[in-house]
Amino acid sequence: MCTIAPAPGQETVVASWAALAQLSPGAKLIRSSTAVAAVFPSWAPLNNAIMLTAPTETATASAASQLAPVYAAASVPEWALWVPSDAPDLDAPDRICEVSGMRRDTTTLVMRATLPRGLRQHDSVVRTSIATATRATDEAVPAVDIEEPEGIPNLSGWVLLHDAVAVAGAWSFLQDGDCGIYAVGTVPRWRRHGFARALVEHVLADAQLHRVRTASLQSTRMGQPLYESLGFQPAGRYEEWAVTELSDSAIASMNP
Repeated sequence: MCTIAPAPGQETVVASWAALAQLSPGAKLIRSSTAVAAVFPSWAPLNNAIMLTAPTETATASAASQLAPVYAAASVPEWALWVPSDAPDLDAPDRICEVSGMRRDTTTLVMRATLPRGLRQHDSVVRTSIATATRATDEAVPAVDIEEPEGIPNLSGWVLLHDAVAVAGAWSFLQDGDCGIYAVGTVPRWRRHGFARALVEHVLADAQLHRVRTASLQSTRMGQPLYESLGFQPAGRYEEWAVTELSDSAIASMNP
């Protein structure tokens, strides 16, 4: 079975999952010869697995069949398998056309940057808990409700304050000289004010103070111009295949 080189930032992603598992009941990381899986029974968006072998249709189907009972045993009905691709373009053809028992979902662009000089910290950005950072991507959080950080090494939640409310959030993880940036979002009514850019720049500037040299993230099409303005460049992508409400019969079909 042929393994492949990790995508840029992939090891940071996996390490961040291990750190986040400390915050979520029953969460764990599972590694096999074909994939590494984050299993989060209490935190649905983090139920993802990354292919570690060359993504042929046969290998992808095999990885999916091995993962299906793992997620089922944890009572996780929805999860996604990330298939790495070296195509630095969201519009490139898929590497895999079909995976039994799964449906083609989104594509995220892997982006990487060497941290430049001149990054600015912003007084409006503060460190907080992962829960608060996540909440601030969808709803304005009053400053008095901003929680203290959890204190897990290398893991940080961040929010940007505007008029005494948090209107944007993200979290970051530092791993071997790389800063992974995740879950960046702005409350809808406060978008297009430059808040997300200021937030990410602050996170990068803080990472630079910790002798970090590079940064990595996964971007949607909407976020790509923002990250390119901060020096990030496409370096590949993840083609995501999803399982929704997996039934016993579906699990059986994936395990002939």
